[in-house]
Amino acid sequence: MLNLLILVLAILVLTITLLILLVPAKFGRFIYQSMTSLEAKIYGLHQGNIDIGEMNISLLQNNSPEKPTIIMLHGFSSDKIIWSRFARFFTKHYNVVIPDMAGHGDTGFDPSWDYSGPAQAERVAKLMDKLSLDKVHLVGNSMGGFISAHFAKMYPQRTLSITLIDPAGVISPVQSDMDKMLAQDKNPFDVSNRAEFDAFYAMTMAKPPWFPRFIFAALTEQYIQRKAELMHMFADFHGKYMLDSSLDEINAPTLLLWGEKDRLIHVESTNVWQAGIKNIQVKTWSDIGHMPMLEIPKKSAKQCVDFLNNYKVN
Repeated sequence: MLNLLILVLAILVLTITLLILLVPAKFGRFIYQSMTSLEAKIYGLHQGNIDIGEMNISLLQNNSPEKPTIIMLHGFSSDKIIWSRFARFFTKHYNVVIPDMAGHGDTGFDPSWDYSGPAQAERVAKLMDKLSLDKVHLVGNSMGGFISAHFAKMYPQRTLSITLIDPAGVISPVQSDMDKMLAQDKNPFDVSNRAEFDAFYAMTMAKPPWFPRFIFAALTEQYIQRKAELMHMFADFHGKYMLDSSLDEINAPTLLLWGEKDRLIHVESTNVWQAGIKNIQVKTWSDIGHMPMLEIPKKSAKQCVDFLNNYKVN
């Protein structure tokens, strides 16, 4: 019996090894999706879909409508799953809603949709209507921060607070590495091979979570397959409806978090946000990059929790 068990285990290991070697991208995609979905469930976040008329928005939520609501908005080319490790620190006291924005994740892409900041903010309002949510706290990273700021401008009566994590939306006084690349007609999101993906991934975080090579193969393939869609959305979103001259219209309590090693959006942008928004609190980390909620989920979540408690915006 023991010999049979050993044989079965050996066959299983061999099969998995062959799958990794022969079809690394497909195997990696399966493992990545399985593990991230399981992790979200462990943290009490459940998959759902909400029809807002224009599209079906895929989302994660802990289904606690009796609590104050936090909506978390991901960045460009990302999806809802990046919030799981950060969101677990909020599920006890908040109703957490994490949508895949239009063009991303399981919500899908349509070339006829508008991917600008104001259009995406309007979809957040429609999502709130469908979920019977009157007022919310918003937490957004990068593009998600840009959308959150537009939402605060467009719907001040529905905005309790905004937490902006390395947000897009203003012109930095210092060029980032991405700005320098774009000036040379090179877009880091325009990925055609593994080398370009590795270079792009290195720009997203200073302390990225570890993944095995077959996971990177899956992520690389995904970016290559989405190349045309990403470039379409980038043209709709990047540099459009910038907020530099209208930041003073944001009256909601605001927390600005930034990783000083951000290579996509320079940390000097904090000065622009701070000069424009009156009710703002700023925190930076010297050794962190563009995605603090992934690089230091516990520390960045604590900063947000303390902000919400101190400002008494529940």
